[in-house]
Amino acid sequence: MNLTRIRFCDEVDQRLRHLKGRTGLSANLLCRIGFSLSLTEPTIPDPALYPEDSSREIERGTLTGRYDPLFVALLRQRCLSDGLPTHGEVFEAQFRAHMNRGVLLLYQQVKSLPDLCKLATTKKPNG
Repeated sequence: MNLTRIRFCDEVDQRLRHLKGRTGLSANLLCRIGFSLSLTEPTIPDPALYPEDSSREIERGTLTGRYDPLFVALLRQRCLSDGLPTHGEVFEAQFRAHMNRGVLLLYQQVKSLPDLCKLATTKKPNG
């Protein structure tokens, strides 16, 4: 994957600020959790819903850290399941879309740090 920097949409930028205040966690950790949350959603995220209109831009290495190969593998598996390409522009757009959608999903479910613990122990209906 050639994507080296992720630019977020303005709404997600604002939600990350709020989430950091609520939880004390850094943006990259919140994005990692959100990305995982987005992957559990049954629908395919639409990259067009997340315009790159904020000033928040995070290096992919900072965003995913030493777990980058894991994040790429998880996305590759999800794209295979969704019938989408596992490389190129569509793949990179899905990476961005899952990062953005994930933060928005996280924002809806997390009001404080203990909510993250509850989220981690909640089983999905099919799980």
